[in-house]
Amino acid sequence: MREPLPLTPPGSFNPEDVTLLLQDLTGRVAERDVARREREIQAGRHYSEDLPVEQVPSAAYLAVFDALMERQLPQVARYTGLLARLVLAEHPEPVLVSLARAGTPCGVLLRRYAARMLGRDLPHYSVSIIRGKGFDEAALSWLLARYAARRLVFVDGWTGKGMITAELEASCAAYNGKFGTDLAPTLAVLADPAWSTPLHAARADFINPSCCLNSTVCGLISRTVHSEALIAPGQFHGVRVYREFAPMDQTARYLDGVCRWFEPLEREIRAEFPALRARDRTPDWRGMAAVRRIGAAFGISDLNRIKPSIGETTRVLLRRVPDRILLREPDHPDAAHIRLLAEEKRVPVEIYPEMPYLCCGLIADKRGGAS
Repeated sequence: MREPLPLTPPGSFNPEDVTLLLQDLTGRVAERDVARREREIQAGRHYSEDLPVEQVPSAAYLAVFDALMERQLPQVARYTGLLARLVLAEHPEPVLVSLARAGTPCGVLLRRYAARMLGRDLPHYSVSIIRGKGFDEAALSWLLARYAARRLVFVDGWTGKGMITAELEASCAAYNGKFGTDLAPTLAVLADPAWSTPLHAARADFINPSCCLNSTVCGLISRTVHSEALIAPGQFHGVRVYREFAPMDQTARYLDGVCRWFEPLEREIRAEFPALRARDRTPDWRGMAAVRRIGAAFGISDLNRIKPSIGETTRVLLRRVPDRILLREPDHPDAAHIRLLAEEKRVPVEIYPEMPYLCCGLIADKRGGAS
């Protein structure tokens, strides 16, 4: 079998920013109504086998997104600078491997900061990782034919309850056992409210505008797909490319907007970095402990139905069937888009101050009664 090739062109990402180790399944992968898809997932169908129908955001929601862009881009730039410095301090020759799709913009920003502010040209790739299936072995084999395993640093935007951290650990262990390699589950994130990885810029549950839209802030690509009916052994996992959404694409606006703050904030980033590096960053997984408490409080035994953090709550509202949304505070400005989406979709909102996250999405039970 011929070696798989990266996705070209990579949606709307600049090829100089990232190489996507993915294949284009546009027109081949099924797209299902969100409610029907939720029933099928809870009945046992794996979520990676198809896609939800992606909706165009309302004008009101885009106005909230614009306001978040104005307010939050400096914070994203600051966290990017801190994380880039931390990665390079602990991994001097890193190869950035973003976890598609939410990790890809973060990886692009890390690469750009390293190049513009530190004079470092870091290789950057994006691969698929899927809960319950692990990462794309074909993509990892492609990378390991070119780079030493210990150089790979996996990148994501944020943690929720830490499931991707755990999936990455299990995937690396399985791959190493299968191929005799020494991959390490090194995960770098801008925000780690799950307290599940030592490589982070902050542990606050902060709002990153890149979590607020779907493909139109992630290079016009879908979340990743893996189905044996579509992908043969040895082939990369796939994505759908939403070329029809190009007129409303915000990817370049977001990335360039963050980068404009690198130089103005560089003195602050340099001053703050020593304290970050010296801090005890040992994971204690307190996010998962909080999720278990939420499950007990609301009678939910399936923790996959509990999606904590502002990023994960946004995903629940955009592409799942929510039962309700929990807010730690009623009027926090970072949750404005959450409140608007909940209102548009008529999802109940409950104030629940007993959690470390700004918000949490609870997915509706579609299995016929049992939680």
